[in-house]
Amino acid sequence: MAATVRVLLADDDAGFVDALRTVIDGQPHLGVVGVAANGLDAIELAEELDPDAVVIDLHMPLLDGVTAVARLRRDHPHACLIALTGDHTERIHEAVREAGADAVLLKDDFVETLMERLRGAKR
Repeated sequence: MAATVRVLLADDDAGFVDALRTVIDGQPHLGVVGVAANGLDAIELAEELDPDAVVIDLHMPLLDGVTAVARLRRDHPHACLIALTGDHTERIHEAVREAGADAVLLKDDFVETLMERLRGAKR
């Protein structure tokens, strides 16, 4: 049996996080190990939990997702960083990719792509 991919979720929409957590935890070999409601908490929890993957919203309080991704990439170079957003603006997608995101997914159509990326995130 393969090891579980440990996932940190960072999004300020509690209802969305609850639904996403249910989807991830329902997948074999995936598990949510922490939830952050803002970018600063995401960085702090990543330090504490050392997740294999971080799924992070781009628009959050205290610290935006682009800045948080840059810090996460620097401090956790082997983590799979997936930006998840409802923002269709290509400029912000490019910014988060340049900051170190492995993927940018739109919340509208993310589920299957997200599961594929997370399954491959184990170091």
